[in-house]
Amino acid sequence: MSDQPEVAVVRWPDLAPSAGDGLDGLAGLLAAYHLRTEAEKGEPVAGVDGLPDRYRAEITDPRSAFADDVVLVALAGDAAVGCVVVTRPDHGHSEVKRLWTEAEFRGRGVASALLGAAFAQAAENGADTVRLSVWKWRTGAIALYERLGFTVTDSWDEREQLVCMRRAL
Repeated sequence: MSDQPEVAVVRWPDLAPSAGDGLDGLAGLLAAYHLRTEAEKGEPVAGVDGLPDRYRAEITDPRSAFADDVVLVALAGDAAVGCVVVTRPDHGHSEVKRLWTEAEFRGRGVASALLGAAFAQAAENGADTVRLSVWKWRTGAIALYERLGFTVTDSWDEREQLVCMRRAL
């Protein structure tokens, strides 16, 4: 028997009624993602109010920010412990973004489960490939993406230090 809680991946905002912290949990995950990213880029901020407008909008109003996307949330009981956003297909591909797992749940397959659900969602929506961009210093994430079949591809993003990857569905 394992002492690790079972994790379920659900589509947000269609969370199960028992998942009362769905919005707050998602906002917390997105806040952690953006605050950590800004710190890693050498631009740490004290809190959500210090984030760029576009990131703050994702946290304060995810329904609007992700209106055209599918948001998947990993739940351990009623607690949101991970998330990922899957964009609507464009020219045959969807993009995976904002993949985040709470630190205490890393190494337990949460990110892999989220990505598996993201692949299924993208395929269901008609995509034939999934792409993503990741900061080059996130070597653990890059290794995970490679294990799941992503390969490095030509960049579609002008920002330095981004690695662009894609995977066929």
